[in-house]
Amino acid sequence: MKLNSTATFTFVLLFLMVSAGVVSSTGGFSIGTEALKGVRQPDSRPNKASSGENSQKRTSGQAEITLLREEDILKAAKEKVNSSLKAGAKPDLTLDQKDGIKEMPEAQKTNHQFPYTGKDKEVTIEVTAIRRQEDTVSFDVSLKNDSAQAVNFLYSNLTVRDDQGRILNAETTGLPQELAPRSDRVTGTVKVSNGLLANASKVSLQISDYPDKKIQLEVLDVPVK
Repeated sequence: MKLNSTATFTFVLLFLMVSAGVVSSTGGFSIGTEALKGVRQPDSRPNKASSGENSQKRTSGQAEITLLREEDILKAAKEKVNSSLKAGAKPDLTLDQKDGIKEMPEAQKTNHQFPYTGKDKEVTIEVTAIRRQEDTVSFDVSLKNDSAQAVNFLYSNLTVRDDQGRILNAETTGLPQELAPRSDRVTGTVKVSNGLLANASKVSLQISDYPDKKIQLEVLDVPVK
């Protein structure tokens, strides 16, 4: 029976492929076995006390790891801080402390001379301080009536204007609608959004009595920066 040359070539090729696979597998197994010599599975029982036999099995190249207790770490850190303070070192401020310093009220940081005062017909208005609180600027305002007549105010008519001529929306709290004759000084707050004052350096406050409008109270050029 005459063999087909194509079939013979196919059988020879398959034989060579199988042989190459066997040789590769055998070589890989031998190399892997040689590389893993001396490697053993670690002891998975951490609670087991170390015995004399285990100590003898340790090689000289293996270092024992000692874990520190949390109490010892905190104690050492506290002693280090105390020793630094005794030596005159200044403690570092945390991020929250730094933010607290940045958020100090503006009235505590400014050198402007308060109060800013306006007066008409024995009625006095004063801006005594400015405080910055998050997104608002608060003006501490006081009113005093030294006249013999009661004076009424409608605070929706209060005008707050910046140094660029813009009229700003304001909210008034704490100020009474009526000032009694010979009254003591009363205080309240006028609040303006911080965003409205972004480009302003000074503001003016204006208000008149209601409904007669015979008294015109005005405080000019109150600094906001």
